[in-house]
Amino acid sequence: MSKTLSKFDAAVTLRDSAAIAEYMAAAFETQDASYVSHALGVVARAKGMSEISRASGLSREHLYRSFSEDGNPTLKSILAVMDALGVQLSATAAEKTSATPTKKAAKRPAKKAAGKKAHAVSRKKSVPRSKKKAAA
Repeated sequence: MSKTLSKFDAAVTLRDSAAIAEYMAAAFETQDASYVSHALGVVARAKGMSEISRASGLSREHLYRSFSEDGNPTLKSILAVMDALGVQLSATAAEKTSATPTKKAAKRPAKKAAGKKAHAVSRKKSVPRSKKKAAA
């Protein structure tokens, strides 16, 4: 007997503001723009696209298209949806990963390519024209 599995939808689990805030914080931690926009779409579906559409001033079609997996929402759309969701976007200073600054490696002179040697260009001695005529 085979079992059928249904696709997991995170929108079903996002019922309260704390769950939404935690979900969005995790999405932003990935630093993946497409994942963040998809996560915003999931949260918008959890709240109801019609409600988000009215609150943001964006059409439902625009919301579905922009916040789908293949969508590419504008910053204006992202901010409008976040405002409609009651979620704020803020910036904080990045934490340093180490206590001591790292030194850049000193630049070394470039090595010449191994293999073919450069051939010396042989030049004929140039003889002034007046001497050429005299020699002839």
